[in-house]
Amino acid sequence: MSDDAPRVARSSPYAIPVEAGKSYFWCACGRSADQPFCDGSHKATQLRPVKYTAERDEWVWFCGCKQTGDAPFCDGTHKSL
Repeated sequence: MSDDAPRVARSSPYAIPVEAGKSYFWCACGRSADQPFCDGSHKATQLRPVKYTAERDEWVWFCGCKQTGDAPFCDGTHKSL
């Protein structure tokens, strides 16, 4: 695995309540200490966080394994890791 490959932060998604109109920056590198959100740890890589703006108040399942094909959302990829 190269230094720029996403690291698995955990092998299950993060269920997070989001607020309508608020923006969230999902960690794509897996290095953040503030999972599932970005804390700037990606700066040594080519990876960048994914911005998500909530359309309504709801629970969102953010990917924890960082291997999803539907970033920033969980698509079940963690089940095959």
